[in-house]
Amino acid sequence: MHYLSIDVGGTYIKFGLIDRAGNFIQTWRHSTPKTLELFKETIRCELDAQKGKIKGLAMSSPSRVNSTKGYIHTGGSLLFLYDFPMKKWIASITDLPFSVINDGKAAALAEWWIGNLKGIENGAAVVLGTGIGGGLILDNHLHQGPNFQAGELSFLIRQSQNPKQPQLFGYYGSAVKFMAEATTILNVSKEDHDSVFNAISTQSSADLTVLFENYCRDIAILLTDMQVMLDLEKIVIGGGISAQDSLIEMIQLQYVNIRQKETMLGQTFDPLIIEACAFRNSSNLLGALYHLFVEIESSTLTKNEIKDVR
Repeated sequence: MHYLSIDVGGTYIKFGLIDRAGNFIQTWRHSTPKTLELFKETIRCELDAQKGKIKGLAMSSPSRVNSTKGYIHTGGSLLFLYDFPMKKWIASITDLPFSVINDGKAAALAEWWIGNLKGIENGAAVVLGTGIGGGLILDNHLHQGPNFQAGELSFLIRQSQNPKQPQLFGYYGSAVKFMAEATTILNVSKEDHDSVFNAISTQSSADLTVLFENYCRDIAILLTDMQVMLDLEKIVIGGGISAQDSLIEMIQLQYVNIRQKETMLGQTFDPLIIEACAFRNSSNLLGALYHLFVEIESSTLTKNEIKDVR
C-alpha cells in the first residue's frame, strides 16, 4: 500500500501516489474548484477511488496553515479555505492518518529530505506560483515560526514608483502574472507556455525578453535579500515554471549581475547556490508526505525509521 499526497494550488489540485521511500507511483491533477463544496467533493471522490489502496493522506496548501492543529487560517487566493478546519473535516470522512502543511514549507521539506537541500543546514525553497511561497531550513530544522508564517514571501514589500500599484512582492513575483503578460505579448493562449519559452530562447520578441529579464531580476533581488537576512547557503526554486531551465539560468545570471553592481555584496557574502528543486513542481507532494511521516511517527513509524528516511 502507498500514500496519497495532495497539493492544493491556485490553479490545480495535484495528486500523487507515493511509496515509503518517496518514489512516485502515479500523479494526476484537477482544476482547482471555486467553492468549498466542490473542493470537498473533489477530495471525497479521490479518497473513494483509493479506498483500500492507501495507508495515509498528506496535503499541502497555500498561505497560513497551522500544521499542528491541521487548521488552514488563510488560503491565499483560495478564499473558500479561509478558517477551514481541514484536519477535522478529513477525520469526518476517513480514519486514515492525515496531516497538512503550507506548500512552501512542504517544498523545503522535500528538498531537505531527498532533494537538492539534502545535507544543507541553512537553506530555503522558493515556490513560484500564483504568489511566492517559501520554506526555511535553519540550523538543520524546518522553521515555521510561532504563527506558522515564516517564509510567506508574497507579503514582503517591494516599493513601486507608482503608488496606485500593489506594494507586495507576491504581485511582482507571481509566475501566473508573468505568464499571463508573456502570452499576451505573443498573442497566444494563456496555457501555451512552450511558445513563451521558445520565444525567450530565440529572443524573437524584444518586449518578452525585457519582461523575462525584469521578472528574473525581481526574483534574484528576493533571493539576495533572503541570503543577507538569514545567511543561507543555498536556495532552490520550485513551482510549475521551475521546469524551464532558462528561468533558473536567468535568475542565476541576474543574481551575479546584482553582486557585480553592488560590489559590497560580493566582498561581504559568499556566492549563494541557486538551483531548481530536484523534484520541480512535485516537491510539495513529497514534502507533505514527509511531514505526514513525522506526524505519525509515534503510531506507525518508529523514530529509527524516520531517521533512516532522513
